[in-house]
Amino acid sequence: MTILVTGATGMVGRHVVAELMKTGHRVRALTRTLSAAGLPAGVEVVGGDLTDPASLESSLHGIERMYLFPVGRTAREVVAAARQAGVRRIVVLSGALADTDDSEDGYLAVERAVEESGLEWTHVRPGEFAANWLDWAPSIKERRVVRRPYGAALTQPTHEADIAAVAATVLVEDGHAGRTYTFAGPEALTTVAQVDAIGAAIGTTVRFEELDPVEARAEWISDGYPETFVDWIFAMWAESTRNPAPTNQQWADVVPRLTGRPARTFAQWARDHAADFR
Repeated sequence: MTILVTGATGMVGRHVVAELMKTGHRVRALTRTLSAAGLPAGVEVVGGDLTDPASLESSLHGIERMYLFPVGRTAREVVAAARQAGVRRIVVLSGALADTDDSEDGYLAVERAVEESGLEWTHVRPGEFAANWLDWAPSIKERRVVRRPYGAALTQPTHEADIAAVAATVLVEDGHAGRTYTFAGPEALTTVAQVDAIGAAIGTTVRFEELDPVEARAEWISDGYPETFVDWIFAMWAESTRNPAPTNQQWADVVPRLTGRPARTFAQWARDHAADFR
């Protein structure tokens, strides 16, 4: 059996490829950047672009199962091409807040396209990616500082390798059809605690400077973040600061239950990415 991994050179996709290789299945990796793929020996690397469904025709030949990176605006065409090619199972990389985004290019558009296809499907809905901290790598590398609002906000970051492990598990195992798995990392941590963990991973102090939310909002928007996204995430952080919630154990239990091993902590994620912050 050959499994197609789309978005194979992305943050999660690379780990999905690695996890599937451990199972002994043949893996075909789809990427837009063949020259920079850098995937393990034994992986069949093919070119293609999810925004151009016609480019996927040869990539889908002989595929039974597929990991689908979410591109909402072309999801129906991609899924239709997969079905026509004989794909039987699709695992979708989605997000914990998928139900709140009904836009043309949101996670929900991809989920619906797969559900309505008649194919076997499973949705993988991780919460906050620990890898979002890579946006702060330049500031940490250059000035050893993180300037953000809501230092007391609690989040439950998820290691991308655990997201991939869940996706790979439901790709190769039976019994997950028609299920949606929403999950997160094993612990809820404040923003300040996460900054401290990055500092510990690189062996130095990283300062946290609390910004006024109004000032920070203007700064983020000027840096190119969409205004709707900034307002949404700031509102979430503000609510967490006012009403801090403990670790959502139901979400935390999914990774170990499905994969048979403990979920990786944020401290582990920081150690794995120490080079990005040094």
